[in-house]
Amino acid sequence: MSAHDLDEFLILNVDDTDAALYAKSKILTRVGFKVISVSSGTEALQKAKELLPDLILLDTKLPDINGFDVCRQLKADPVTQFISILQTSASFITSGDKITALDGGADNYLCEPIEPEELISNIKALIRLSLAERELSEINRKKDAFLATLAHELRNPLGPIRNSLKLMETLENLTPKHHQLLNIISRQTNQMVRLVDDLLDVSRISLGKILLQPSNLEVDEFINAAIESSTYLIQDRGHQLDVNIMSKGLYVHGDKVRLVQVVSNLLNNAAKFTSRDGLISLSVVQENDFVIIKVTDNGIGLSKQNLATIFDLFVQHGRVEDRVHEGLGIGLSLVKNLIELHGGEIYVDSPGLGLGSTFLIKLKLIDAPIVDGKTTTDIINAVTLNKILVIDDNVDAANTLVDLLSLFGHEVQTAYTGKEGLELAKSFQPQLIFLDIGLPDMLGYEAARLLRKDDKNKGCVLIALTGYGTDNDKQLAINAGFDFHLTKPLNLGKIKFLNLGF
Repeated sequence: MSAHDLDEFLILNVDDTDAALYAKSKILTRVGFKVISVSSGTEALQKAKELLPDLILLDTKLPDINGFDVCRQLKADPVTQFISILQTSASFITSGDKITALDGGADNYLCEPIEPEELISNIKALIRLSLAERELSEINRKKDAFLATLAHELRNPLGPIRNSLKLMETLENLTPKHHQLLNIISRQTNQMVRLVDDLLDVSRISLGKILLQPSNLEVDEFINAAIESSTYLIQDRGHQLDVNIMSKGLYVHGDKVRLVQVVSNLLNNAAKFTSRDGLISLSVVQENDFVIIKVTDNGIGLSKQNLATIFDLFVQHGRVEDRVHEGLGIGLSLVKNLIELHGGEIYVDSPGLGLGSTFLIKLKLIDAPIVDGKTTTDIINAVTLNKILVIDDNVDAANTLVDLLSLFGHEVQTAYTGKEGLELAKSFQPQLIFLDIGLPDMLGYEAARLLRKDDKNKGCVLIALTGYGTDNDKQLAINAGFDFHLTKPLNLGKIKFLNLGF
């Protein structure tokens, strides 16, 4: 760092001793740093929020709040937690004091008296580290933006492919070969969707952006859904699946979609890494206040060395003779993170290579909820939704969805821009609208707000259909007036509750 570079960095100097405050400021300004000086903890907290300095030079002995507490407060505040803090002290000089400071969030700790060269070198080192962290953060931000865009662009063509498949399945005179080919295309499309979703989930988890949508959930419910999801792969590999649910009527507080994903990933993993005609077992049992879910296979197994890294991102260990590597090596990492988000634990064990593996999930049980006989979703009443409007600038996606809905007897119209959709809604007065978010002339959120302002549309069911599927995207949709948020490609199974005839 040259002197010219240093004048770009602001340092907040905090010390209640005038002489020390002056001396440190003089040393720092002489080499080129910009320095602001304060003499109390309260001032330090205020100026840190106001100025967001690159580094805080923080004395421990202050008149109002001690430096240890100031540091803890700064690091606990999302606004200031990324500011580097160098704590100094002439009074607290034991190893215990240093540990207290570092445990409280300080990036380094120096005991006074401090040589000017040592002070400057430490500050420069912390600033270099801070710059590297910011650069890495920016790279991660760009990566996440790229993944979100990639997922959106990949999902867009998958929608019309899925819709076209559904339409082709209704054609007459299809031969068994035709059905076989359609099934292959359908399976591979679903695999593509899963890969895209897994990529996005890894990014969201690493940034803490996954928000669970928990409810009181019967264990059987997500176990059976996971089995159904994994059945094709297990049967395709010729495996036998033994299911032993030894405890019934167990409930957990969890996100059904995510817990299905967890158990399904474990079953799929067992199926992929077990040679054909293998044995997979799934058991559910209560142990005290916990439910224990085990997935065991007689597959390729794991060495002791591989046991330690099996949940790491992008890791795949071993292969079976009749299969090449497939997948991204992120399924088990996702499983571990999702279980931890539920407050649970996951373990893996294997007697060794060629001897199979066992994955064990441990989740806290809750009391069985009181059933009042009412349904959990009441948004859709006994209304026949036969007038439907599709608004999407992807012509193929819009037209294939229109064809599919028309096939089931609905009166459907389509628009390719937000303005066209708003005008058509006034004249057509649909009971259900599928609305894309990324329209060429306006965002779908804006279109939704305008639709809701018209009293004629207040009873209309509004569904966001988009390639963007983060929790934030879903919340933005609900805030804009949508009833539901669905990611492309449209999974018809997710809208069965609409009674559209699928």
